[in-house]
Amino acid sequence: MTDDLCFLSATAAARMIAERSLSPITLIDAVLDRIDRVNGDLNAFITVDGEAARAAAVQAESQARSGAPLGRLHGVPFTAKDLINTAGMKTTFGSKLMADNVPDVDAVSLARLRRAGAILIGKTTTPEFGHKPMTTAPLFGTTHNPWRLDRTPGGSSGGSAAAVAAGLAPLSVGTDGGGSTRIPAACCGVVGVKATLGRVPHDQTPDRFGNLAYLGPMTRTVADAALMLDIMAGADPTDPHSLARPPSLAVAAAAAGAQANLAGLRVAWRPRLGNRLVDAELLSIVEAAVSVLADRGAAVREWPDDFENTEPHWLVLTYAGWAARFADDVTSRGKDMDPTLVTSVERGLDYTARQMQAAINLRSRLYLTVNGWFDDADVIATPTLSRPPMAVDQDPFGQTIIDGEEAGSLRAAWYPYTHPFNLTGHPAITIPAGFTADGLPVGLQLVAPHWQEERLFKTAAAIEANRPWAGHRPPGRPNMR
Repeated sequence: MTDDLCFLSATAAARMIAERSLSPITLIDAVLDRIDRVNGDLNAFITVDGEAARAAAVQAESQARSGAPLGRLHGVPFTAKDLINTAGMKTTFGSKLMADNVPDVDAVSLARLRRAGAILIGKTTTPEFGHKPMTTAPLFGTTHNPWRLDRTPGGSSGGSAAAVAAGLAPLSVGTDGGGSTRIPAACCGVVGVKATLGRVPHDQTPDRFGNLAYLGPMTRTVADAALMLDIMAGADPTDPHSLARPPSLAVAAAAAGAQANLAGLRVAWRPRLGNRLVDAELLSIVEAAVSVLADRGAAVREWPDDFENTEPHWLVLTYAGWAARFADDVTSRGKDMDPTLVTSVERGLDYTARQMQAAINLRSRLYLTVNGWFDDADVIATPTLSRPPMAVDQDPFGQTIIDGEEAGSLRAAWYPYTHPFNLTGHPAITIPAGFTADGLPVGLQLVAPHWQEERLFKTAAAIEANRPWAGHRPPGRPNMR
């Protein structure tokens, strides 16, 4: 029964706590016990604060018994990627340079989850400063995929995805600078959301106006992701993109989508976005998931691949940003940093001002291009990744191998579907589409116009209702069952 509690959805747990049929103390203890048993295999956490989580659970139990009004996530455990500020709890950025950093205040969106009653139990692993799509770092080592321990959970929110998939908390806050919630969510068989630029305020980004990075939910169900987004979203003066924006109504949309007739919904199926190869088995699984939309009444049409891969432009903006942030650290403490981050910074130093401005201009043109897609479609559907999770020791500068053939670099060929929408700001969600024959998760990405998260959640919920995935549990090693 203990592990059954760990795989409860957040919405179910919150409802049971409000009804007083589940104690927050019992729930937190179950999750902490499972972390003790499972995390040794996964290495999904940098920090676990069981003492503080139990104290918060005792307080939550007292509030529930008192009959006081309860928040929407009262007593529900959650985790946060260790790039996100947490008051009184270490935020290391996966870096030896920040190993002892303890913020004074929470990030804005995380504070909102706490005010809704959610209980933070720990910080999840990230590559150093979130710089690569595998989750390894000098500070903590390597994080493993709970479905196959010899495979990567993806990155850079790999610890969050692994923890959610393995029942180590139903909710996690991830970040996404080029796919960093969606890549690991697809690798680990969970839901990952990158909302519209500004929907969730980002008060830590060094570039408030040219920001490419987003904070967002990682969960096992669409309804849980919708609930998290509704709580995290909303204007804050620290983020200029967040000001004067409409409220999120994702929860209502997710509820409606479970029973929805999608007649009239125009879905553009784009199996490639400037990439040459897609794993044949993965493509078949994603196509089958997309067909659910047609069965629900949507008009699904495959679009040709008339798209330029955005990797070169994303690299200029991202590497140049890292060079500005970390060049001095490389000079003074490069030996303590991940060599792949050092290499990325060095490459960023080689870009010229002209190349930087050209990439910024391209971002504007790309925004107009993607907006134009929605003249003829309501939702864009793509694979989230071009192949299943790679080996846990994959070289991030190495080749993407698809069906035995070299397809190109990881960013260009493994996740060409994610970074375009970091550049354009359009909302995107990845949901589980199914599993390969050898048990590896496959993700489907849905993209909508700006501020149309409700459309994404309604569409995703329709697929989830037809092809439910939350009941699947990773096998892992025997002590993970």
